[in-house]
Amino acid sequence: MANQSPVDNATSPGMAIFLNGTSSAGKTTLAYALQGQLEQPFLHIALDQFRDGMPARFRGLNSPSGSTGTQGLNVVPVIDEGIHYTRIEFGKMGLTMLRGMRRAMATMLSAGNNIIIDDIVMEKEFLMDYLSVFNGLKLYFVGVRCPYPVIEKRESNRPGRFPGTAYGQMNICHSHNIYDVQVNTAEHSPGACALMVIERIRKGPPEAFRLLREQAG
Repeated sequence: MANQSPVDNATSPGMAIFLNGTSSAGKTTLAYALQGQLEQPFLHIALDQFRDGMPARFRGLNSPSGSTGTQGLNVVPVIDEGIHYTRIEFGKMGLTMLRGMRRAMATMLSAGNNIIIDDIVMEKEFLMDYLSVFNGLKLYFVGVRCPYPVIEKRESNRPGRFPGTAYGQMNICHSHNIYDVQVNTAEHSPGACALMVIERIRKGPPEAFRLLREQAG
């Protein structure tokens, strides 16, 4: 008899908690609070981990057209009606990485792992891909909110964060406006926000992704 792999022995898929919010909204801090309060172990899987795994030359900072920085992830300064902010643009390599990231997350879930997804819905197509890849899997969609003045202050105090990064994400990030639960990290502590998420999980199965699929047709 052939030896079975650990994946073969997995009895059932795990559960995912998807934290969606702009940069500096408090997703990572909330993920750590959830890990501390949830009874079962949950792996924290973040966009930042995959971004930092890209070769440095593919992580651009206002890189010119045709350069490797535009092929991966490029941070671009924008001036719109006198407002200065930054926009993150993904090239072919960056988009391929994001597609792989979502599928890697779903595979972890299918193998029996519980996971906390720490990501930003920066384009409608990204959310549509999540809806497809996680179809049939148990996922609670959590909106992590924070007023922009608070986010702006957080950005100014975080090394390596460009001012205005969250501003360029706010309109698209929550535009779908359907969640299983939403939290405000300016009004409540990480621990209190984690309890809100856990209470929603205890109330019953997730609904947000199902409703979003129905809305998408």
